[in-house]
Amino acid sequence: MSQQHSRGLHRSRIVLTVLLCVCLIGSISTPAAVAAQEANSSVTEAAYSQPAPEPGDEYFEAEASDGRWVSYVNPRDEYRDPYLGDGSGKICTVLLNEAGEPIVGETVPNTTVTIPTGETLEWHSGADPMTVEYPLTDHYDRPLDSDQFGTADDIGQGDGYMDSHCIEFHGPAVDAEISYGEANVDGDHADRIEVVGYIEKTSTWETDIDPLEAATSYEETGGGWTYRESESHGQVVVVLQLASDNPAENETATGVDTNETTAGNGTDANETDGDDGSATADEAPGFGIVGTVVAMFALVVGARLSHR
Repeated sequence: MSQQHSRGLHRSRIVLTVLLCVCLIGSISTPAAVAAQEANSSVTEAAYSQPAPEPGDEYFEAEASDGRWVSYVNPRDEYRDPYLGDGSGKICTVLLNEAGEPIVGETVPNTTVTIPTGETLEWHSGADPMTVEYPLTDHYDRPLDSDQFGTADDIGQGDGYMDSHCIEFHGPAVDAEISYGEANVDGDHADRIEVVGYIEKTSTWETDIDPLEAATSYEETGGGWTYRESESHGQVVVVLQLASDNPAENETATGVDTNETTAGNGTDANETDGDDGSATADEAPGFGIVGTVVAMFALVVGARLSHR
């Protein structure tokens, strides 16, 4: 064998080895990317990401000296005239997608959530009742005005991203009663918005909670609160969640969670009846069929060259 031919054979082996390594690496790394893509495709509306205003921003209002709370400018914040006392508060809604992320309702246009309010707030232009029209971005200045949920190390309250749509009020007298009725959903996509429940607080709002887990029934919250000298601020958040527009994703035929395994055979609830457990082309790890063919071709050619 000539020296030139030997060098060519050596180079060919190097190329085939590199190609085979690429295929093997792909078979390891690609499943994670596929899983991430499938997670993103499981929601019908992507999360709405709006960073909270920072000090110096025109929409940053104030923060407590001890960091207990942060306040942002809200165009739906109004002061009673005449001002009767130091009572203040919020009535808010938060709309979440199937993954529990805040959204603005782009996929449910012409849909309205109505929350009755009592006579104590009849002076407020956004109350009596409070109505929320979707999508928020089509109907409101500052569609999300509050950072109500989550935490971050560098922020006194919230996670640094706006998540709720609120009306705010100042001026009710101490001992005044704030009341609200059950939220009602109407419109073109009313069947796709679920009223999960209500979160009510009559002292400093704690953001280190999951809205879906913290929400309780209307009967449990009681539908309102009364101001006290030591509790002059109160608020309620109506937690709403978007249901998938694919009925099969909302409820399985057997009524079990799709992540649970079925009894008796140990197979995943997502598998099709009669499946032998082998992965399909879409489920195959890495490059799937293409990667397998390329790898086999590289091995065959490498074997032939090694015998020359």
